[in-house]
Amino acid sequence: MTLRTVDRVIPALETSDGAGVRIKRSLGQHSSVRLDPYLMLDEFGSDQPQDYIAGFPAHPHRGFETVTYMIEGHMLHEDHMGNRGNLRNGGVQWMTAGRGIVHSEMPQQESGLMRGFQLWLNLPAAEKMQPAGYRDIQPEDIPKVTHQGATVKLIAGSLTLGNETLEGAVAGGTTQPVYADIQFAAGGDIRIPVSAGHNVMVYLYEGDASVETDNGSQALQASAASVLSDGDEVRLRAGETPARLLLIAGRPIGEPIVQYGPFVMNTREEIEQALQDFRDGRLTA
Repeated sequence: MTLRTVDRVIPALETSDGAGVRIKRSLGQHSSVRLDPYLMLDEFGSDQPQDYIAGFPAHPHRGFETVTYMIEGHMLHEDHMGNRGNLRNGGVQWMTAGRGIVHSEMPQQESGLMRGFQLWLNLPAAEKMQPAGYRDIQPEDIPKVTHQGATVKLIAGSLTLGNETLEGAVAGGTTQPVYADIQFAAGGDIRIPVSAGHNVMVYLYEGDASVETDNGSQALQASAASVLSDGDEVRLRAGETPARLLLIAGRPIGEPIVQYGPFVMNTREEIEQALQDFRDGRLTA
């Protein structure tokens, strides 16, 4: 086994999106800060209603998938196809924009903690114009297992942990996405096999943790995407307090990316077509 190490760190920057929702953005700060096949990772979390109450009113997308993972709070999703999903603690909304979707995500609470993540997953050119789709995944439908010193909640993909293979709530896909929420007890650790050649990052959002290597430990920076070197295994360890992090991996697409706001295509001409389709009401036709 070749242990992966921290290759570069992308600290999240505070910004806002939607109708003024305060977020921390690591991947996607600008066009050069991506990790193929992932385009963007936002962390949102506040107990101040003014930071989230305006939500994300109706807006379009084309050419990729969005994955919203709610840790605390209550968000309502609605889209032009008539889908309506209540995203609660521990639930996931997996939306394929494909050729076009118009949706909204609006908080359903006026006080309390609102906390979670949104991840943008690119689609290869051959799949960008597929019909839009939507999945509302309830917390109880997301597989979870305790292995070694950690509990792994697997939103997407497949992981082999010891003698057991854990299949996520979402399986398959050209980019073979892996999306895991890993919770450690104090001092807990875990070794996770990953596919060599796939891009892998970890995002620490509670406590202290490190990536363990053949030459020692590399402390993880909180609220930052830590991009790992190539290899076929990741070893993670918590510090003196419990910790929680995301492990995200996928097979690179290796195609040109041209993005204009909520549209992600391969050429400028395709972006211009998306804008024209949106203006003419054909984006979702």
